[in-house]
Amino acid sequence: MAVASRKSFGEALLDLGGKDDKIVVLDADLSKSTMSKLFADEYPDRFFEMGISEANMIGAGAGLALAGKKPFICSFACFVTGRYDTIRISVAYSQTPVRIVGTHVGIGIGEDGNSQMGLEDVGLMRGLPNMTVIQPGDDIETKQAVKWMVDNDVPSYIRLTRQNLESVNGSDYTFELGKAVELVPGDDITIMASGGTVHNSVLAAEMLKKEGISAGVVNVHTIKPIDTDAIVKYAGSTGHIFTVEDHNIIGGLGTAVAEVMATSGVGGKLTRHGLHDAFGESGTYDELYKKYQLDPEGIAAVVKSSM
Repeated sequence: MAVASRKSFGEALLDLGGKDDKIVVLDADLSKSTMSKLFADEYPDRFFEMGISEANMIGAGAGLALAGKKPFICSFACFVTGRYDTIRISVAYSQTPVRIVGTHVGIGIGEDGNSQMGLEDVGLMRGLPNMTVIQPGDDIETKQAVKWMVDNDVPSYIRLTRQNLESVNGSDYTFELGKAVELVPGDDITIMASGGTVHNSVLAAEMLKKEGISAGVVNVHTIKPIDTDAIVKYAGSTGHIFTVEDHNIIGGLGTAVAEVMATSGVGGKLTRHGLHDAFGESGTYDELYKKYQLDPEGIAAVVKSSM
């Protein structure tokens, strides 16, 4: 069943909240949208509605972390990471184990439009020292990633979708931070995808196979620390990595892969696919993914044109 990763997050937080009373949750007037309301309804004494005051929420979260709590601070990705200066000092520099939750990422949020779309958040967060950046691709991966965040006292950022995500992992899946997961083997090109584009990349690979193109698909659920070994391996084996993301290609997954390829000496070709220095626009999820070629047909077409 397809599930939005924001919903998977809310369900995981509710479950984990009953097992660890150090978990506290703060939200910036969007708990119904971020799904932190599930936790709030069950554990009201450990939930703090901070209002439309994200900078204050970040500072309060840092204080709670220093007091021994395990805070999750929640808002739309573009709003919470927009308080970059506060995150930089109060969380990253101070190394406070604040779990930052950014929902409604990318053009996948649809009609709400560019003012609400997180399209630069990965670049902002991965540029901060001490920050872990996670973008899960389905329900089971999201829930295990949230569990990892609870168990590890480090500054972290998780990027979650508004739209539903089809399953890409089996029931025996185990989340390993920093370890990319091969979903489809391929010989001609390797598609590296993250978050909302993973399942569409799998479907694109199926389309390409019918045209005689062997495209592998790798789910890069951790963007920082990036899986350097996997990038070197697939750049060497297929000679061409194609990154696809619902994010600006500047600073996102494609940039992270480019940095590895540039410094490892592995060689090979890299094609980055996503938003090209753009803000997005208003439209339905389906319309926007089609226009920006992040749907299966669009990904397949861009892959073919890149070869």
